[in-house]
This record gives sequence, structure tokens and C-alpha cells, in this order.
Amino acid sequence: MNGKTKMSIWPYIKIARPDHWFKNIFLFPGICLAVFFDHSVLGPALFWNSCAGFLAACLVASSNYVLNEILDAEQDRCHPVKKNRPMARGDAKKGPAYIEWLTLGALGLGLGFWLNTSFGLWALALWIMGTLYNVRPIRLKEWPYVDVLSEAVNNPIRLAMGWYIAAMVVGPPLSIVIAYWMFGAFLMAAKRLAEYRMIDHPEQAARYRKSFGYYNDERLVESLMFYASLFALMSGVFISRYRVELVLATPLVALCMAYYLHMSYKPDSPAQNPERLLRQPKLMAIVLGTFVACVCLLFIDLPGFADYFNPRILPTVMR
Repeated sequence: MNGKTKMSIWPYIKIARPDHWFKNIFLFPGICLAVFFDHSVLGPALFWNSCAGFLAACLVASSNYVLNEILDAEQDRCHPVKKNRPMARGDAKKGPAYIEWLTLGALGLGLGFWLNTSFGLWALALWIMGTLYNVRPIRLKEWPYVDVLSEAVNNPIRLAMGWYIAAMVVGPPLSIVIAYWMFGAFLMAAKRLAEYRMIDHPEQAARYRKSFGYYNDERLVESLMFYASLFALMSGVFISRYRVELVLATPLVALCMAYYLHMSYKPDSPAQNPERLLRQPKLMAIVLGTFVACVCLLFIDLPGFADYFNPRILPTVMR
């Protein structure tokens, strides 16, 4: 293969954003939850199904990324960094890119339905959300607050995909689904805040993303408080109902969220580009420690620990 051919293919690889595939680790909490609720699903088949499911999720996500690059090219030219994306620069053409979008989607969905019907349907939901998020006249990404919530809904979709990798016959608890959604909304709102502060020009920001014509620092921070509070409340419902031991991990989870918000205020914040977060050793250490703590507490019983959270009836003091 000569250099010219490589140069012509590279822009189409870039618009599929394989460097964003790590986001599909959000499937794995769903797998862990399935094992917690039904230990019988644990086995070699689950490992291979997880690998296939992860690949299917990556292909579907890449299909969505390609569509995003095609339809956002004009707006990306108004962004100080995203103007260098292949579609915005004209290095990739719409015709082949649309073929790539459909091909990646078909491969991901085909693999998903091969795995099992429930997983395939949730993979389809992920692909449909990518379409609704990007395609006019709906284009959810242009509506204030809806843009964050509609992008963040990919979190519980991935949770469900992980859950159904284990071929569960019922859905995951609604409390953890909502909590996962609100956690994703917190991350997306922090990303919006970082982008808005980096552009630092309201009119230019509105040209890049229509919802930025409504947002400002105050509104974004208020929304962050809403998402974080609802995440905490729904997590509390799940913990109190199913696994009290997880309360010991809540300080670590809170630290993750606080540090992520701190990073969104940094100049040229890595929160704008999730792939750059992998190069943040302190954040990665906190996240890894939190994940390990949550997994351990999910499966390791602490005898008598739940009793500390039950109401205690004090003996009546006799006069």
C-alpha cells in the first residue's frame, strides 16, 4: 500500500474516533451488576460475550461519530480546535463518509443481534440516539439541557447493553439506571462548561453550538448541581435497597465528581476531549481506585454492617 493510499484512508479512520472507544467501558458496570444479581451467569461464555459486546458497542459508537462529523462540519469550523477535524478541513468527503456510517452501523448491529436479541435492541437504541442527536430537524444537540440529557442517555443504554451481555431476562433496577443517566449528564454538563469557558466568546460559542446561545456559566453550574444531586439520590435508593456496603465507596465517587468539575475549570480543560482524560494520571488513579472499591464492595459481604443503618429501638427508661 503506497503513502498516497494511506493518506486517503486516514481521515476516515479518524472520523470513526477509535480513540473514543474507551467510553464503552461503561458496559462493564452492567456486566458486574448482572453477576451480582445472578451468579450463575459467571463463566467462560460471559468473557467471550463481553468481548463481542464491547466490539459491537465500539462499531455502533463509531457509526454515530462518523455521522456527527459529517453533520457538524460547518459548526466545527467555528470552534478553535474542532476546525481541524477531517470533515471540517475537507480531508474526508461526504459520500464515502455516509457509506462508512452505514457500514459501521450495520456491522455493530449485526454483531449485537448475533449475541442476543435484547443486546441487539439496546445497540439499536444507541444507534438511534446518535441519529436523533445529530440529524435535523430533531437534532437534540441544539436544545439547551436536552442536549446534555440526550447525550448522557447513552450511559444507561450502555449499562443495559452490559446487563444483557449476560443474557438477563429482566431489566436492571430503575434506580441504578436513573443514577447512571444522571452521572453521565454530570460529565456532559462539565464538558459543556469547559468548552464554553475555553471559547470565551458567547457569539462564537452560539455559532459552534446553538444551545450555547442560551447557556452561561451560571446556568451550566446550576444544571451540574441538579444532575449530581439526582445521581446521589438515586444511588442512595439502590444502595439502601440492594447493597448497603457500597455506602463505603461514596466518598470516592464524590471525590471523582469533584475532581472532574475542578478539571473543567482548567485552561484548555481535558474535559472537553474525553480521550485526553486518559493522560491525566491523578484522575485515572482516583477513577481506578473508585471502580475497584465499588466492585469489591459489591461482592464482598461485611457481616453486621447493614445493622448500623437499621433503626434501633431504645429501651424505655423507667421512672
